[in-house]
Amino acid sequence: MIVLGLETSCDETAAAVVNTDGKVLAHAVLSQIEEHAAFGGIVPEVAARAHLAHLDRLIAKAMQDAGIGFAGLAAVGATAGPGLIGGVLVGVMSAKAISAVHKIPFVAVNHLEGHALTARLTNKVEFPFLLLLVSGGHCQLLAVEGVGRYRRLGTTVDDAAGEAFDKVAKMIGLGYPGGPAIERAALKGDPARFAFTRPMKGKPGCDFSFSGLKTSVRVAAEALPPGSLSEKDVNDLAASFQAATVESIGDRVRRALETFAESYGGRTLVVSGGVAANTALRAELQSRARVAGFEFVAPPLALCTDNAIMIAWAALERLQLGLVDNLDFKARPRWPLDPTAPPARGAGVKA
Repeated sequence: MIVLGLETSCDETAAAVVNTDGKVLAHAVLSQIEEHAAFGGIVPEVAARAHLAHLDRLIAKAMQDAGIGFAGLAAVGATAGPGLIGGVLVGVMSAKAISAVHKIPFVAVNHLEGHALTARLTNKVEFPFLLLLVSGGHCQLLAVEGVGRYRRLGTTVDDAAGEAFDKVAKMIGLGYPGGPAIERAALKGDPARFAFTRPMKGKPGCDFSFSGLKTSVRVAAEALPPGSLSEKDVNDLAASFQAATVESIGDRVRRALETFAESYGGRTLVVSGGVAANTALRAELQSRARVAGFEFVAPPLALCTDNAIMIAWAALERLQLGLVDNLDFKARPRWPLDPTAPPARGAGVKA
């Protein structure tokens, strides 16, 4: 079976064609980084308009590159949430139109499930496995029991890790996107110069917090001599912030590995999401997994950030289980993988 997948949840517009053997027949993607860089972050209206302007062209290119017509598709899948609702609607309505015109099934894909199942495409990971989903909008630890079956072990009570990277980068003048900029600067900096807090380290549970760390960086930057920060100051702030973030995440993952080992038979730790591209974080997670006796799996960097390949693959996984959707399915700005998880609680919890 062959599926067309569409991704429009944030600032990447993408279409991909994938088959059940895991072969990527085509992938067309347009990054919106330049459009948003001038604003220092993603502007939802700008993102939605870009998706609307380019998605049809990318779909046509993907289909042409794959060498098939719509009649050759088993289904069309699209990110139906969570995400910036204007962009999500563009992808969902396009997929529904293809479904209706060509009389093929429509699969509404949870964007987070796309990230969660990527390791099954790239590494044939078996269920169950422990997932660290770490991106600009999400930071969660989940026990992945099967397609559509997730149990949340921990989540952020305020900012996501990627959001903190972006905000700190903007704060110290590194621009957008913040994750790669922080990582580049950190390579030249002293991670021990600033003694930033390690949020939640040593506390019970597996929840995350990054708001206090972000404030610590701002306080440290403001305490430096008046005027613009020197290059050394910026590099040291970046290195110290990254070290604190990685250590904090590592501690939360350690607790999740213990919890998962007690409750499940699996022995695999998977990391996915845009922040999973950070090499320092990957090294920390690999070390934690090794100590706990877990296999560590990180998809290729290109499949950690938002892409349509993961959406097509998740649609295929769902299609093979008969999990297809009606054309009255409503796009969702919020869509938890574990709807039974209790609400996160903490001083910085966002509504």
